[in-house]
Amino acid sequence: MPDTVALPPRSRPFDVRYMPGFTSMAWLCLIGLYAPLLIMAFFSFNESRSVTTFTDFSFRWYQIAADNAGVKDATILSLKLAALSTVFATIAATMAGLATTRTRSFKGQAFVFAVINQPLMIPEIVTAVGTLTFFGIIKQVTGIQSFGFLVLAHTVFCIPFAYMPIRARLEDMDLTFEHVAADIYASPWKAFRYVTFPMMLPGIIAGAMLAFVISLDDVIISLLVAGAGETTLPVWMIGQLRRGLTPEVNAISTVLLGVTIIFVSFFFFLTFRKRK
Repeated sequence: MPDTVALPPRSRPFDVRYMPGFTSMAWLCLIGLYAPLLIMAFFSFNESRSVTTFTDFSFRWYQIAADNAGVKDATILSLKLAALSTVFATIAATMAGLATTRTRSFKGQAFVFAVINQPLMIPEIVTAVGTLTFFGIIKQVTGIQSFGFLVLAHTVFCIPFAYMPIRARLEDMDLTFEHVAADIYASPWKAFRYVTFPMMLPGIIAGAMLAFVISLDDVIISLLVAGAGETTLPVWMIGQLRRGLTPEVNAISTVLLGVTIIFVSFFFFLTFRKRK
């Protein structure tokens, strides 16, 4: 009977999770990212004014923040600014997405992508300073002082954030339905209204939510471009932090964190759902 030949053990497929130190590094990153947020939320329920010593559980600082006239005015302005910027940015991003995915490849297409995504590649402070200079010239020439300048600045900054999920949705869409609509002599408008738009709607909603969160949380552009009486909630919080950290600021930050988590969760839900 011939001798059996021992086969070498089958090597395990490469998996980054089994690399030395990967688990420790992953936990370290998670702790570094989320521990400060959890501590902030924890001390927002502190009864005393201390931000380092927890005395008793209370909603006192949430009530104080809710009764603060400055917080109310800043919150209303921030929501109004974010809503207007989201509408305009989403419309522009949808048009840009259609123009860059429903046309044949053309010379300079990469340049067009770079122009649309410019706010993502240039530091926000540079964009804010440039916007401040540009609007300053317009204000000096025309004498116009308007809230519209701040809305326009936020809109331009939010366009690439809304554009990314919309473009991704359009690129993943099956063109068969649009071709069928053309074969049955549907007009371009009817094909868009009854075929393209319903299919790309999840991407539009995801882009709008992302743009809303970006506008709501923005500080630098709001701080530099806003005029008199145009204090957004993040800018108001920056002003309060100059006097020192308080549980009231922690409470407002926790609310903003909760709103952001809700919107981002819906964004990823729609993104995951459209890829199934």
